Amino acid sequence: MRNLNAVIAADTAAQAKLNQTVQMIGEALNSEVCSIYLLRDGVLELFATRGLNQSAVHVTRLAMGEGLVGTIAANIETLNLAEAAAHPDYAYKPETGEERYHSFAGVPIIRRERAVGVLCVQHAASRGYDEIEIEALQTVALVLSELIANANLIDEHASASGPADQSAQTLTGLKLVDGMAKGVAVFHQPRIVIEHTVAEDVEVERQRVYTAFVRMREQIDRMANQAEFGGGGEHDEVLETYRMFAYDEGWSRRINEAIDSGLTAEAAIERVQQRTRMRMRQIDDPLLRDRMHDLEDLSNRLIRIVAGQMQTAAQTGLRQDSILIARNLGPAELLEYDKRRLKGVILEEGSLTAHVIIVARAMGVPVLGRVKDIRQRASEGDMLLLDVARGIAHVRPGTATLDAFDSQLALTRKRRERFAAMRDEAPVTKDGVRIELMMNAGLREDVAALDLTGADGIGLFRTEFQFLVSATMPQRERQQRLYRDVLDAAGNRPVIFRTVDIGGDKALPYMRNDAETEENPAMGWRALRLALGREGLMKAQARALLEAGAGRTLNVMFPLVSEPWEFEAARAIFVEQRNWLASRGKKLPNAIRYGVMLEVPALAEMLDALLPHIDFLSIGTNDLTQFLFAADRADPRLAERYDWLSPAVLRFLSRIIVQSNEARVPVGVCGEMGGRTLEAMALIGLGLRRLSITPTAIGSVKAMIRSIDTRDLEAVVQPLVRQGNRDIRQQLTEWAEGQGVELGV
Repeated sequence: MRNLNAVIAADTAAQAKLNQTVQMIGEALNSEVCSIYLLRDGVLELFATRGLNQSAVHVTRLAMGEGLVGTIAANIETLNLAEAAAHPDYAYKPETGEERYHSFAGVPIIRRERAVGVLCVQHAASRGYDEIEIEALQTVALVLSELIANANLIDEHASASGPADQSAQTLTGLKLVDGMAKGVAVFHQPRIVIEHTVAEDVEVERQRVYTAFVRMREQIDRMANQAEFGGGGEHDEVLETYRMFAYDEGWSRRINEAIDSGLTAEAAIERVQQRTRMRMRQIDDPLLRDRMHDLEDLSNRLIRIVAGQMQTAAQTGLRQDSILIARNLGPAELLEYDKRRLKGVILEEGSLTAHVIIVARAMGVPVLGRVKDIRQRASEGDMLLLDVARGIAHVRPGTATLDAFDSQLALTRKRRERFAAMRDEAPVTKDGVRIELMMNAGLREDVAALDLTGADGIGLFRTEFQFLVSATMPQRERQQRLYRDVLDAAGNRPVIFRTVDIGGDKALPYMRNDAETEENPAMGWRALRLALGREGLMKAQARALLEAGAGRTLNVMFPLVSEPWEFEAARAIFVEQRNWLASRGKKLPNAIRYGVMLEVPALAEMLDALLPHIDFLSIGTNDLTQFLFAADRADPRLAERYDWLSPAVLRFLSRIIVQSNEARVPVGVCGEMGGRTLEAMALIGLGLRRLSITPTAIGSVKAMIRSIDTRDLEAVVQPLVRQGNRDIRQQLTEWAEGQGVELGV
């Protein structure tokens, strides 16, 4: 590193420095070939080489994504290959004379989070490169980014930070936290560009990092203590996990090791951060990837402290209604913002299971994620319109778009005010039929919506949420506190607790299956299947629920039941734990009601055997629909292909409703289908009298209920279902409009 620093500091031309660098690296790694490619005019050009034909310098060019070099730059990844030609992206360039070399290792040269070049080595022998060699290449690549930036060799088209197109744009993204928002674009943090990478005094740099760690941990502790959501909740556990990362010794050790290699404090943090980003791109597990984002958030905070550039938009203050733009956010960073001015968030990344989304939902801040290149396509101060329900963001909207959005926003506010005024009105149809309208929940904070919406109770409390946001398995006492708090907040209104639905696509980083990765996780080892296979997990939750429900009626529901014996096995665990508590004189629930979620079509064929043994039945339409159509609901190509109002779905549901009603077993729907007014109307027309839906949908569904006559509705819906009409949606919409049924969203 000292020799490389001397080369960079020398008063010579940039080309000479690059030539010296490849010689130095090649000798240090005993490598026959060392080459540097730089991005120029959107193409990777061979700038310097030791070992390849010198005539290929400034001649050999590769497009982004072309060959091994192009793949490294496009994906910002490292390649380590014993046989380069065997890789599917290998592209032979005859002018280089590289055919005699077999092994290949390459790393991206990164500047402002973008690949601006590639550093690679090659050997004639087939061999895999050691981890220490790869780390050495990555460290050198970091130093090279400074050299080529100072020499003005970086392709400005690749590293430009502002948008080239200043016209109005409409961008699409992933719906994370629903809502509409209007405000000016505010970037969460300015990009910190590292100007000095090679340390003059390693111990001085180590002390700078140590001091920064102390300051960062103090900040995290202070923010966690000041977070206010009205009485604790899962977000507290999120922040506790976040704090755990801040105190992780492995992370600080890796930064110290990077300093030992001769890097400055800033460069050492960036070095570890780049490695984390590359690891994140290789992680398939979405939950684990989100936990890595928390570590990235802390890296950003640490590097700002070291660089003395701590101010984010939160510190400078929001001066007007704003929509925050970031690549990603950590939960603590979101908490720093003034909630009065923060109207929405747009992320380049983000997912439904990210910690920041849990906090944003508790704050009531709409979030749109995975908006590609938002930080390049919007400028600070641009007007932004955010419509998460439609999954879009308008950048620099025109007058017509702005007027239409303002009108929609005003209508939404008026409708929300009208729904709020209906809070105490019962969901009773015009002919006097009472519909039980309950809400779905998963957080302590969600329970507050019972009073705000006037819901009859909680028809689905997703207990797995506590498991998904925790760094470790929630202990029985912690589970019990959550369940008791929810029951206390609900008062005399019923709460139906669904036992954990984890596994499959809801993977927990602290609990792994021994089996290989499942190809179809939705139909795999999850929910009740997993819980029965891990009896200790089920027993702990059973005891926590029984203790929390002492002196009250406890409603328990088991997910993804395929056959009646699974229900019997799950109930037996609860009975065993109840008897154990009773033998020790513990106070017990006054009554326990057991129910089942019908999500697997096979269970519908066994209802005659199941119904006599259960107290209630809930239909989970999300999973049920994908199983009926063999269509993955996560596949965007299939998302709109199969309609909830198709004859196949409605006929299937009708049989379940009729059979349950005949057996006098209460039946309801707790899937997303029930939260849409037209679909909810069709369900009522099939004879359903209980819905459990998202709190935000209760107002619109209640308004629909109060505007229908069930006799007229059933006379229309049931013949349509029997006839199997393909356009049931259109016919029901036309009927509702003709009858004055309120279908507003």
